[in-house]
Amino acid sequence: MKGYRVAVVGATGAVGQEMIRVLEDRNFPVSEIKLLASARSAGKKLKFKGEEVVVEELKPESFEGIDIALFSAGGDRSKQFAPEAVKRGAIVIDNSSAFRMEPDVPLVVPQVNPEDVDWHKGIIANPNCSTIQMVVVLKPLYDISRIKRVVVSTYQAVSGAGAAAIEELKEQTKAVLEGREVPPPNKIPRQIAFNCVPHIDKFFSDGYTREEHKMINETKKIMHDDTIKVSPTCVRVPVFIGHSEAVNIEFEKPVSLEEARKALENAPGVKVMDDVENLVYPTPIDVAGKDDVLVGRIRKDETVENGINLWIVGDNLKKGAALNAVQIAEVLIERGLI
Repeated sequence: MKGYRVAVVGATGAVGQEMIRVLEDRNFPVSEIKLLASARSAGKKLKFKGEEVVVEELKPESFEGIDIALFSAGGDRSKQFAPEAVKRGAIVIDNSSAFRMEPDVPLVVPQVNPEDVDWHKGIIANPNCSTIQMVVVLKPLYDISRIKRVVVSTYQAVSGAGAAAIEELKEQTKAVLEGREVPPPNKIPRQIAFNCVPHIDKFFSDGYTREEHKMINETKKIMHDDTIKVSPTCVRVPVFIGHSEAVNIEFEKPVSLEEARKALENAPGVKVMDDVENLVYPTPIDVAGKDDVLVGRIRKDETVENGINLWIVGDNLKKGAALNAVQIAEVLIERGLI
């Protein structure tokens, strides 16, 4: 198999390091890897396939000769450097929100809309972590009957806010347990230890947060259906890895539990864990480090005509970010686009 020259932008961050692991674990055909980060992180050494690789400072010329650039360095850096990478011949797969809603940029989850990579113009956007795991489950159900409305409440791990948020939870938890004054919040707006915070990203004038707007808009774009109504509430919880979602789906036509369960059992990237009599249902601990999105608590919503309730859990660093990005690169190879 042909090898590809791959750059990982934001290599020292939580998602960047997960991208490196995923490339290795999936035996992605890398002929050369370049690890890029800010000047502050340049010079650090990270391992890829047992060998130490020196992290280089991110510059426009860093992308000379690169085939695929995996970006996870924040929206500002993506806006600045992704066009530079494309200019030099690389295909950019960007994990930030910088390009997701641009009409000429595909927003792709390979299990849902792989064909959208065909019309890329150099940049492909990786969706938001909470959106990815939800649409992977929605798609096989949508194929049974069009979905009219989704009401989703998320329970999102602190790692979604980066490595510093993980440390914040650790330090606050330690302070509470030791009876000390809790350090003031920094990455999470309120104390996260032993708490739930219904505030992810900034608030808009309509009372919804940017994270909630992402779920609304990205779902419509990925599913190719602007008529789907999505009503989200996004909450940060004191969990290190793994986003959970309580999802209520209203269909256009009747969908039986048997149909839904069978569709989910056969869906790529989905694993059903649903045997409540034996206490089988997914939790964040079950999904950490796993590729699949787990789904359980599948049951009828008796308050609407065609409703089903689900509980969905996914590793936000893996399927919610790094794995989805690498799978997009695999789709490009499969479809002969690189």
